[in-house]
This record gives sequence, C-alpha cells and structure tokens, in this order.
Amino acid sequence: MTRPFVPFAFLVVLTAAISPASGAETCSHPESALGVARIVEIDTKSGPLFGDFSKQEKEPRFLGPKEVVLTFDDGPMPRYTKTILDTLDEYCTKATFFYVGEMAMAYPDMVKEVIDRGQTVGAHTWSHPFNLRRTSIDRFKDQLERGFAAVALAAGKPISPFFRFPGLSDSGPMLAYLQERGIAAFTVDVVSNDSYISSPKRLEQRTLAKIEEKDGGIVLFHDIKASTAKALPNILGELKKRGYKIVQLRSKESFTPLPVLTTELEAELAKAEAERGGKPQPTPTFTVIAPSTLEAASEPPVTELAPPARERAKEDASQAKTSEPAPSAEDGTKTVRHVRHRHRVRRKARVSGTIHPVTSLGAAVSGRY
Repeated sequence: MTRPFVPFAFLVVLTAAISPASGAETCSHPESALGVARIVEIDTKSGPLFGDFSKQEKEPRFLGPKEVVLTFDDGPMPRYTKTILDTLDEYCTKATFFYVGEMAMAYPDMVKEVIDRGQTVGAHTWSHPFNLRRTSIDRFKDQLERGFAAVALAAGKPISPFFRFPGLSDSGPMLAYLQERGIAAFTVDVVSNDSYISSPKRLEQRTLAKIEEKDGGIVLFHDIKASTAKALPNILGELKKRGYKIVQLRSKESFTPLPVLTTELEAELAKAEAERGGKPQPTPTFTVIAPSTLEAASEPPVTELAPPARERAKEDASQAKTSEPAPSAEDGTKTVRHVRHRHRVRRKARVSGTIHPVTSLGAAVSGRY
C-alpha cells in the first residue's frame, strides 16, 4: 500500500518491488525492528540540494511527520562501522554513508561490506577539507571527483551520486558543478553532535531531543566515533517506541567516475596492497541475509523524487579564484592515521568540557562538522 503523504507536486508515490540489497530481510529481533517504512528514490540529474542547514536554495522537505533519514559521515573505520552495521541489521533498517576517498582507499573491504549489507553509499570529498567555500573551484572539482572515484573503486560496484559537503560548507558555484555532474547534495536537519559528545548516554539524549524538536529529519552521525556506535542501539530502540519511521535514500542512477582518476587510483590501491605484503584485510563477519516472510519486512513503498533544475550561481565572491589541485598520494598525502588525528583535534574543540551544540547555520558551516 502506498503512503498517503504527498507533500509536493513533484513527488510521485508508488508501490514497487525493490532490489535484494535494499529489500526485505530477516531481523534477528523482529519484535524490536524499526524496518524501512519508505524508500525515496531520487533522480539526481538536476543537482538538487536537500536538508535544512544551508543558505543556498534547496528543495522542500520530502519527509513527513516522524520520518527520519539516518546518515553517517567520514568513514569507513572498521572498528566502529562494523558495530553500526550490526545495529542497523538488528533493527532491519538502512542508512546512507558519505565516505571520504582516503578512508575508502584505506579500507576498501569495509566499503564493500557496507554496500553488501544493503546500505546506500555516497561521497564526502577526497581528503575532507573543512571550508571548501574558501578554496578554488578547480580544487573543489578535484576533491569531489577524486573522492567519488576512490569510493566507487573501493566499493567495486556503482555508488549513488549523493554528496555531502564537509562542514556543510557549500556555495552557488560548487552546487552549479554538482548540477553539471548530476549529483544530489545533502545537508542535514538534525546534528547529533557526536563529534563532540563522548558519552553515549548524552549523545542519545541530545539526538532524540533534536529529532523531537524537528519532528524527524535527516540526521547526521559519524561512523568513526565510539560514542555513536555505542549509543545507536538505544537511539533506534527509542525511535521505535516514539513512533518514528525510517526512510531509506536511493538514487535512480549510479555515479560514473572520471576514467582518468579511476586509472590513477587503481595504481595507488595496487601499490598500497603491495606495501601490506599481500595480507588481506579482515574478512567480513556478517552472514548473507535470506529473504524474509515477515509481513512487516515486506517491500516498502517507493517515492520517486525528480526535482526541477534550479538556477545556480556560477560565480561567488567567497569562492577562491586560484587553482590548487587536491594532493594525491604521489604528492605526499598524509596517512589515514594523520587524517584521523587531524579530525579528532579539530572536532574535539571544547571549553572546560562544555559541549558546543550547533546554534546557527554559521556554526554548522564554519568547518566544525
């Protein structure tokens, strides 16, 4: 049965069968399962922008009351990503993961596992620069294209043309380029603040309070955080108790990386494998899930979303004009360990142990998230 909620004229709601990777699955605890209430399939060719935290012109909210989209940035990081995947499987639900190219290249088997478990994967640049609005458009293009190529190469199969700006730092010219490449950008409605909150209990309380405040929305987490992995089971359990529904994002078309970058990154990946001495990465521990006969887990309705193209500014006074390509591994790119250290240092900015919440759009795009 299709969902009666149709908030905008360009939404077409229909019931359809979905691919095994995204469809019905056997839950280990069906009585506690959140499941997937609805799938939103997005036609990205117009380069739409979704979510509340942006000053740029964005699409109307496609979520109904008490509907939530779960998203995770900055990974993968096996020790936490695996735990998060296990929790999502336990609750028979789905999320979208926006992955950094460098991290995907470091843990390609983990990227493959995320996709094999039926989750949606997009990109989050090559090396996670914090304020893209202050860099040149040429460097942004390289960060974007290199990031997508790396994540797709690590996945070994097509990924979604879904993108999130680091620090939610977007601009008209950058969105115009996304439109040229048929990529949808996602900002957020609810920031969990897991970059700053190390206590799972406090993270749970804050996240649920913000979701209640927004009556659902696109929620931002990071799958490189221990507190997130520990808090997620309670968060999902509480969402079910409070009557919230999970919406999965899916793209109508897959992303096509630039061949020249794929070739370059293939050489870098082969070199990294050789340096590991041919030692394989840890084998995924999950079991392939068989189709379920549970009525509650049967094919959810699909909402097709095809937003019209918008006029995006081709120039922006805040966008740097000089050209500076993103560093490649040959240029001395920092190791993933250094990248993670840099993220921890920048994101753990605290004053006397006080957590800094997102209080404004300016704070969200200042490079803190």
